[in-house]
Amino acid sequence: MNSVVIVAAGSGTRMGPGIDKLFLELAGRPVIAHTWARFDAAADVDEIVLVVRAGLEAAFAELAAQYGFRRPFRCVAGGRERQDSVWNGLATIAGDDGLVAIHDGARPCVTTALITAVFAAAAVDGAAVAAQRTVDTVKESDGGTWITGHLDRARLWAVQTPQAFRLSVIRRAIAAARERGLQLTDDTAACGLIQQRVRLVPSETPNPKVTSRADLPLIEWQLRTQNPA
Repeated sequence: MNSVVIVAAGSGTRMGPGIDKLFLELAGRPVIAHTWARFDAAADVDEIVLVVRAGLEAAFAELAAQYGFRRPFRCVAGGRERQDSVWNGLATIAGDDGLVAIHDGARPCVTTALITAVFAAAAVDGAAVAAQRTVDTVKESDGGTWITGHLDRARLWAVQTPQAFRLSVIRRAIAAARERGLQLTDDTAACGLIQQRVRLVPSETPNPKVTSRADLPLIEWQLRTQNPA
C-alpha cells in the first residue's frame, strides 16, 4: 500500500498574522485543495493522511466533499513542530511494509508524474526525494553579513517534497531523531542518523512552496497554466 502524509498543520508565520496560507485562494481553489487534488489524482496513491491543526477537521471534510476527492482520507492532529506532525501521521498508517510519501500542504504544483517517480525510487532504494539542481551560486555565511565559504554549485541540490520512504525506514529514522532530542525540518535529514541513503529524483517542472506573499503571483500563474500530469 502507498500512503501519503500531507503536512498541513503549520502556522505560516511568514505570511503574516492571522493568515492561513493553506486556505488562500489561488486559481479558483484554496492552496491545500490544489495540493490534495494532485495526490487524489495520482494512480500510485491508496490513502491520504492530512495532518491538520486541531479544530480544522471539519473544514478539511468540507473540502473533500466540495471537490469530490475520491481517495480514502483521514485527518490527524498536528504536533508542536513539523517533525512531530509527521510522526503523528505515520502513527496512523498500518503495518511497516508499504511506502509513504510526505508532502508539504503548501506545495500545490507537484505533478502526478513526480509523485510516481518518487514512489518508484523509494520502492527500490528505501528513500527518495524530489529535488532540483541549484542554479544560483550559493555562499556560506556565519551571520548573514559576510561571506565565509564558497560552495561548489555543481554539487548542490535544493530538496523539496514529496519525499518517499519505506515505512520501516522513515519510522526508524524519525525515532532516532526523537531519541536524540533533534527537531529536523526535512525528513530526509533523519535518514542520515540510520545510515540510509536517499535517492535524488529530479523535479522537471517548478515545484515551489507558498511561504510569503511574494510567492503568490508566480504560483497562481503556474497553477493556471500547468498540466498537472
